Amino acid sequence: MSKIKICGLYRKEDIEYANEVRPDYIGFIINFPKSHRNLSPEDAKALKEKLDENIKAVGVFVDQSIEYVSEAAEIIGLDVIQLHGHEDEEYIKTLRDKTDRMIWKAFKVRSEEDLKSAENSIADEILLDNGYGTGETFDWDLINDFKRPFILAGGLTPGNIKEAVGKYDPNIVDISSGVETDKVKDKSKMQAAVDAVRGGVL
Repeated sequence: MSKIKICGLYRKEDIEYANEVRPDYIGFIINFPKSHRNLSPEDAKALKEKLDENIKAVGVFVDQSIEYVSEAAEIIGLDVIQLHGHEDEEYIKTLRDKTDRMIWKAFKVRSEEDLKSAENSIADEILLDNGYGTGETFDWDLINDFKRPFILAGGLTPGNIKEAVGKYDPNIVDISSGVETDKVKDKSKMQAAVDAVRGGVL
């Protein structure tokens, strides 16, 4: 069964909602000021302390130094580091020497070449996305013959998650703006997304 990550939590209410609807993962956007969901490691740590211990915390980093990422992961107490910028294989190798946390790498999918790069990545998990928080899907038909387990992101909503899970069987679906109303997390949409992944059964 696919798992679900709800990304971009940044308020204490978001954590309260997550503890109620119980996704498998939540995501914090760390030191990326372009996002209204941006958090410092210290603020993310304070939120993580309120998170149910059965929900894993993912930190999303965009083009940060290896030292910054490894230190922030330690401060926050992350379970997973998600790299969402231009980090290459050498970066991942070096980061892996500095941390025992799972490493996910996001790939912007525009072509089959992008998918080949994703398939060959040494990251523990790879995430296929349309871009950086665009809220739009990419051409899902490109992944029909994809040879590796993956995380699906970009443009997911409670309304299309069931189709995505049924047709493409991703390891994890990653949703953010699709469970928001006026740029804040909406508990009813979060619940609907979790139910869509799990077929309404916890």
